[in-house]
Amino acid sequence: MSLQPHWQDRLAEAIRHFWKTRQRQSDQQGARSGTRDSGSRAAVTGGKQLDGFVELLRDFLEEAGLDRACIYTSQKVELPGWYRAEKKWDLLIVRDGNLIAAMEFKSQIGSFGNNFNNRTEEALGNATDIWAAFREGAFAPSLRPWLGYVMILEEAKGSLRPVSVQEPHFKVFEEFRGASYAKRYEILLMKLVRERLYDSAALILTDRLTGKGGTYTEPSPELGIENLLISLKARAVAIKEVSS
Repeated sequence: MSLQPHWQDRLAEAIRHFWKTRQRQSDQQGARSGTRDSGSRAAVTGGKQLDGFVELLRDFLEEAGLDRACIYTSQKVELPGWYRAEKKWDLLIVRDGNLIAAMEFKSQIGSFGNNFNNRTEEALGNATDIWAAFREGAFAPSLRPWLGYVMILEEAKGSLRPVSVQEPHFKVFEEFRGASYAKRYEILLMKLVRERLYDSAALILTDRLTGKGGTYTEPSPELGIENLLISLKARAVAIKEVSS
């Protein structure tokens, strides 16, 4: 990856924060109530694991010259939908009453078979909802906003082994045959971007052991974090130039 060393370090820091926060929440989740969620849910229910990635994107935008005041990451992150009243996004850029960008950050650790379809439906549903709202003038007078998606996936046997398909009536598309869940995520995100449901997406794999040291892999250059940052920076610079 050709990111500047500073941003490589920040990405590694976000990976470390992700795993350490999950572990801390898993350890503490049942301390007060005396009841611990089963499996990995003890870590999931605490939230905050992805804050390092959100902060990385926020700081990157500031360095590109975007005013911090128009970047929302924890409060005022609701946008109206078409099929529902509103949805909270993980990062919004709103400047002078114009919606510039919206981002979603997701992760999946374990339970690959149970959660992959849920993540797929969420990603499709959120994009469909926001574009319908845009079409109906919910963000007027905004131009078409930039939409981004980041997925952090555990690199494990369960996510890397081939997955069988069920074809009781019709054949699945060939690219899914023998594809692991990691590969299915790659296919999903690639199609979401190429169908213009999202402007850019990133897929990052990280192992629960080495990830605590900040290591990660990117299975597809097209879905690398660098591409997403370049795309987002182009939008941020354009905003700055138009507003200056």
